[in-house]
Amino acid sequence: MTERLKVGFIGTGVMGKSLIKHLLTAGHEVVIYTRTKEKAEELISIGATWVKHASEVASGTQIVFTMVGYPHDVEEIYFGANGIFEADNKGLVVIDMTTSTPTLAKQIDSAAKEKGMHSLDAPVSGGDIGAQSGKLSIMCGGDKETFDRVMPILNLFGENILYQGSAGAGQHTKMCNQITIATGMIGVCEALAYGRKAGLDLEQVLGSIATGAAGSWSLSNLAPRMIAENYEPGFYIKHFVKDMKIALEEAEKMDLHLPGLQLAKSMYDELVAKGYENNGTQALIKSYE
Repeated sequence: MTERLKVGFIGTGVMGKSLIKHLLTAGHEVVIYTRTKEKAEELISIGATWVKHASEVASGTQIVFTMVGYPHDVEEIYFGANGIFEADNKGLVVIDMTTSTPTLAKQIDSAAKEKGMHSLDAPVSGGDIGAQSGKLSIMCGGDKETFDRVMPILNLFGENILYQGSAGAGQHTKMCNQITIATGMIGVCEALAYGRKAGLDLEQVLGSIATGAAGSWSLSNLAPRMIAENYEPGFYIKHFVKDMKIALEEAEKMDLHLPGLQLAKSMYDELVAKGYENNGTQALIKSYE
């Protein structure tokens, strides 16, 4: 799939907007859907076409990407009134990049096959920075042949794009990613809190530890935002809480106890209760103030 394609994209949030821009820059025709047209004005001004329903996005396109907030949003976009599966478009490839449940990914895959379509679950990691730079990690589940076919277009979004297995495997891999981040964020915050109490220059501290054995994406990219008291969302707390809830529910199904993840979720739940749900995940540092 290296030729100019007609691509649909549903979800024009912090990350989706950047991915749509990559598609347009690469010369693809892009059809988008948002509930309110006003939110899409910037993308319309640079060449995207807005339509009124998800089913319209799926009707005349070759690939449709979805990247929305919650599993219930995914379900509505695919199965609801005027949803993707109301379109009659055999051969369409649908790729859900939302962090959602493995169970829903399997349901989408099954429904897609009944419609003569192809499906991938392809959640991502890398936040707003990765989306803007086209350097996301993309974790894919579904049919291997479909994955291979769409690799050229996925390459517009990411650098680390791996096939993980059958439908739902991408979402399970994303849960591994979120578990790692959740407990790691506690470590980043506690390191900064300790450094501050010890009277250290936190910028200098990062200079020493970010490239050593303690190094991580969160330490390099989010710790500077914590120091600057910049809590703008690269990834919303409310969405991270959703992800942790999914991971804990899946772990319970597998009879797996994850105390570190439970602690992280409880700390983020407290931030939500204080009204910080629309801040970025780096706002966890507020728990130590």
